[in-house]
Amino acid sequence: METVGRFAPSPSGRIHLGNILCALLVWLSARQKGGKVVLRIEDLDTARCPRRYADQMEDDLRWLGLSWDEGPGVGGPDGPYYQSERTALYQAALEKLEQKGLVYPCFCTRAELHAASAPHREDGQVVYAGTCRTLTQEEAAEKAKKRPPALRLRVPEKVWGFTDGHMGPYEEHLARDCGDFLLRRSDGMFAYQLAVVVDDAAMGVTEVVRGADLLDSTPRQLYLYDLLGLTPPVFYHFPLLLTSDGRRLSKRNADAGLDVLRDRSTAAEILGKLAYLAGFNPSAAPKTAEELLKDFDWDKVPTEDIRIPEGLF
Repeated sequence: METVGRFAPSPSGRIHLGNILCALLVWLSARQKGGKVVLRIEDLDTARCPRRYADQMEDDLRWLGLSWDEGPGVGGPDGPYYQSERTALYQAALEKLEQKGLVYPCFCTRAELHAASAPHREDGQVVYAGTCRTLTQEEAAEKAKKRPPALRLRVPEKVWGFTDGHMGPYEEHLARDCGDFLLRRSDGMFAYQLAVVVDDAAMGVTEVVRGADLLDSTPRQLYLYDLLGLTPPVFYHFPLLLTSDGRRLSKRNADAGLDVLRDRSTAAEILGKLAYLAGFNPSAAPKTAEELLKDFDWDKVPTEDIRIPEGLF
């Protein structure tokens, strides 16, 4: 079976070093196996992700030498490659789950979800307490007169585990560790968990490479793959890049954004330094993506978060 990797950024601003590392690892992992790369733009939140950001991101990836075989500007058999144009597919999957009797309306506000009494995980995320799970049709209809509902998926009292291609075994008890999760928000926007499963399956993705901050999403997604009768990909989660003082990179880290880096570095300099931090470039010497192929090995990539030394970039 041909390896199909994908890079699926959310274009809410200029890409930073963490996004570039993800794109590089996606590209290397797929290309080393003789596979192809799909670029998908995850712009469900069109207010935060205007098309000009996606266009700039595509230009940045080309400048970095991280080409793709299917996606915007290239085409392919499984388009469109913007999530904002794929909502009919998510609706069809939602209806399939509704037919199984697993979807219910939720009227909880954000404040209620984050109330002090609500269950929280160690990382601060709220575990949904099932407040609306037992509403009768009459009670839900009455609430709907005042507030449009979100839609949640019932999860079982079951441990869902898998072996990550890089991080190793991981499992979660769905009911205890995440609770019934969103499929569609109250404003009608489909949730990430549903959209990413539908899209990866429809686009024939066989391996998903992404940051370790999404590791705990995987059991939920595997549950959805099972319910929808879809074949899941292999997952590879990699450690996050941190600033020199230990903060997670974000689009607010202006000095780590490609708008700044392109003015003072070549693409090979950026990729060479990232590969050095990720363990498969013996020094921080400039390397193109093609040149890094021979040295890339998942066994060389650390499993702990990576701090960027002050002044490296």
